[in-house]
Amino acid sequence: GTYTVDGMNDVEDYNEMRGAMNTIGFTADEQYYVISLVAAILHLGNVSFVENGNYSAPADQQYLQFPAYLFGVDEARLTTKLTSRVMTVRGDHTDVLFNPEQAMQARDALSKSLYARVFDLLVDSVNQAMTTTNFQQTIGVLDIYGFEIFKKNGFEQFCINFVNEKLQQIFIELTLKAEQDEYVAEGISWNPIDFFNNKVVCELIESKKPPGIISVMDDVCATMHAQTDGADSKLLEKLAGATLPGANHFNLFSAGFIVQHYAGKVTYDAEGFCERNRDVLFTDLIETMQSSSVPYIVSLFPENTKEKSKGRPTTFGSKIRTQANTLVDTLMKCQPSYVRCVKPNETKKPHDWDENRMKHQVEYLGLKENIRVRRAGFAYRRPFEKFVQRFAILTSETWPRWTGKALDGCKHILNSVHMEPDQWQVGNTKLFIKNPESLFLLEESRDRKFDTYARVIQKAYRAYKGRKDALQRREEASAVVFNKKQRRSNTINRNFVGDYLGMEDKPNLRQFLAKRERVEFACVCTKFDRRFRAADRYMILTPKQIVLIGAEKIKKGPEKGQIVEVVKRQLQLESLTSISLSAMQDDFMVFHVKNEYDTLMECLFKTEFLTVYSKKYEALVGSKPTLNFNNNITMAIKKEGWGGGGTRAITFQNGSGDAAVLKPSGKGLVISIGQGLAANTR
Repeated sequence: GTYTVDGMNDVEDYNEMRGAMNTIGFTADEQYYVISLVAAILHLGNVSFVENGNYSAPADQQYLQFPAYLFGVDEARLTTKLTSRVMTVRGDHTDVLFNPEQAMQARDALSKSLYARVFDLLVDSVNQAMTTTNFQQTIGVLDIYGFEIFKKNGFEQFCINFVNEKLQQIFIELTLKAEQDEYVAEGISWNPIDFFNNKVVCELIESKKPPGIISVMDDVCATMHAQTDGADSKLLEKLAGATLPGANHFNLFSAGFIVQHYAGKVTYDAEGFCERNRDVLFTDLIETMQSSSVPYIVSLFPENTKEKSKGRPTTFGSKIRTQANTLVDTLMKCQPSYVRCVKPNETKKPHDWDENRMKHQVEYLGLKENIRVRRAGFAYRRPFEKFVQRFAILTSETWPRWTGKALDGCKHILNSVHMEPDQWQVGNTKLFIKNPESLFLLEESRDRKFDTYARVIQKAYRAYKGRKDALQRREEASAVVFNKKQRRSNTINRNFVGDYLGMEDKPNLRQFLAKRERVEFACVCTKFDRRFRAADRYMILTPKQIVLIGAEKIKKGPEKGQIVEVVKRQLQLESLTSISLSAMQDDFMVFHVKNEYDTLMECLFKTEFLTVYSKKYEALVGSKPTLNFNNNITMAIKKEGWGGGGTRAITFQNGSGDAAVLKPSGKGLVISIGQGLAANTR
């Protein structure tokens, strides 16, 4: 045989499977038992039976030894229960011995049951691992196995197509029938759209009274005993004589039957139908598994066999019918959304488009009817009360509360937004809107209203926050100079702006800062040199530095004579040892720089600057800045040529008026200014 397949690595796949089981929460023992059970099922498939005195016996007993060991059951008991069973008739127990064919059916039934129970356990484990108590609602994804139409279709295709038929019925109920029924119930003007309702096909297969195909097949299986030969012929005979529901969707022929499914006609070969439908896992085998020494295997068989009769078990077709209906009941409790997939070709290759196949799928999936219903129908429907509740904000009459009838409120809102009359209809309890664009109009109008109100709230809050921040800044500013410097009358209650240059609109100034460097304060100031000559400067304070920018004439090159802005000085905050000011009402400040010359500035917004500077300096350095208030200030000057730097003395004295008067005298400067407000003024 062949033990390797291109593109597959058994070791990697096995390790991936074990890793997934660890993730789900399987213990090492549970993983061992699952793998052992799968191995036991495979070994059980090697067991065959021969006739021994009109009854059956294992062809080779050794093939039962290992499965019995893995199952944890007595080998002799397993042999007995595979070749016989106990039948109870009116309280009397009789051992019924199997022929080889019946023994193989018992073997297959045990294998299928074990495999199905392990599979169900795996699914339950995955669901438990994903269970959460944090959410009230969940989203489930149901991947539907495709409809199957082969050259030869057997019992498996019959079951798969039946489940697809049931799921198609839900699609019809929820998308075609239910929607049109709602229009009729609401009294909406509506032209019904015809569609094929496959409910009749479902009844043909699953009906109990009158009996459908599954019920007829179960009756035939109930009369099967030692031989299965002729059972399929008997099934066809019974189907021919039965009064089946939806008989116009059913036809017989010599070797099987034809069912007109929603996806088209499917021809089923009756060969093996009855044999595959039987599920002869008698209670004898269940009790044998319950006697296992492996607790894990015992947990797979929780049946209480003492309360049940030793009668025949349910068939596979009946189980499929029950499970399909349970699935349908579960889905009907949800709000399903559909993703319809189509198969463009049989070659499984890209860019291969089989137009006839596509047309066939679009037709049998009911997509054309669904589109016609959607086009002719209404994209939106809501009870009157909920509609008014959602869109009441659109008019002043309905907002904040509508006191009239909900229906009148709906009409008032729609008329207020001038929606065309053919775009909406009023039902008995709901309002219907036809096109999505009309609904979008309402939603956009609603969003604009909320945006308007949000802006009003934002504006009010910003004004409140601005007043609060301004008050806080004024208090902080007052604290900087309180009891230290006289105040100007026009600076006591003014608002702080911070950026007096409008730096966002000054790319010629922004170019001297880092790309994302924040401007904390900016204004036009006056700078004085060593001879106390004045020059304008742009003073910009950032979280790390003070930048002084001035104008300069280009002396060379093609742009000679043009005035451009240049950086005159950059003062890193941590390099400032202190700032000196007088105790009078003037606007002069001296920046003292470590190991460098000082700078004399006159700034109209000095109090605001000092407030912002103090915050940024403390945030950067970790301590409060030094501010000196003295009417006699010594300033270090810049060295020029061969001469030394030296110092300059600045003296402040009382004068008259609010404007400062400067009198340079050699290496000194006398600044006279009138008396300001008291230093403790707030």
